[in-house]
Amino acid sequence: MTGPIPFIIRRILVAIPILIFVTAATFFLGRFAPGDPITVRTGGRASPDQVRLVRQTLGLNDPVPVQYLRYMLNLAHGDLGTSLRHPGVKVSELIFPKIAVSAQLLLIPSILIFVLGLPLGVYTATRQGQWQDPLTIGSLLFVAAIPELLMIPVLQVVFAIKLRWLPVGGWDGILSSRMILPGIVLTIPSLGGLARLMRGSILQVLGEDFIRTARAKGLQERVVLVRHVARNAMLPIVTAIVYTLFGLLSGDFFVEFLFGIPGVAREALSSIGSRDYDEFMAITIIGAVAFIIANLVLDIIYTLVDPRISYGNQS
Repeated sequence: MTGPIPFIIRRILVAIPILIFVTAATFFLGRFAPGDPITVRTGGRASPDQVRLVRQTLGLNDPVPVQYLRYMLNLAHGDLGTSLRHPGVKVSELIFPKIAVSAQLLLIPSILIFVLGLPLGVYTATRQGQWQDPLTIGSLLFVAAIPELLMIPVLQVVFAIKLRWLPVGGWDGILSSRMILPGIVLTIPSLGGLARLMRGSILQVLGEDFIRTARAKGLQERVVLVRHVARNAMLPIVTAIVYTLFGLLSGDFFVEFLFGIPGVAREALSSIGSRDYDEFMAITIIGAVAFIIANLVLDIIYTLVDPRISYGNQS
């Protein structure tokens, strides 16, 4: 059977063993990693008897496979567990507000990368052989090569401390002035790569026979670019955009820490450092599900961009 619904069902069935592997690997690695969550939580002040009692109460003395099966059964009922760092607090109550902050932080850079990167790629492709092409791409790649650990303090010193134009850090929401510097740090490094890929894709399509035929028919250059070049050049770009968005997450760690933004990246590292098993398990699962959904959406977009690709031959 072909069509979107059977295709989505097949993708979900394929994703189930992947999710099981990810959860199992994360669970077992967490349990066998050095450090004890009870000792970390109590700061080493609890007696051995008290530690054993707490571990028994939480079921941490059970065999690890038993703990994993218990966790997966609870997960199947929508229970992400309880935080070890914050006794009695549900993991969902801790991480979903943090995820909302990170989502807001990444929203504007994600839009800007798409809105600016693609037109810059088209512009440089149409200026091949002219000075605008190497100057634009070279400048973008030069800025992208600057490490974020260097870029962030430089921007803070210049714009927050010296010029006093912007706050040095903190978080007041997506529309506040505190969003400007983090937005710059997350947007600029990705522009060069996307613009360069778009430029290469455009140039490859411009060399095809059907483009020369379209021009020979007397079509305007704008019509050729929009109707023929752009659509055929977008297929590799769609993939690049999706993975660029996930690439923002790596920079998000540094941005949240150095700008003092209370997002999920900081929470993830804190949960790992304190051995808060259920919390970093939940963050891993949500990340894996988001990645699978993104790839599913990507496959569907492929069929919209290029009608030659059908649901049937993607299975």
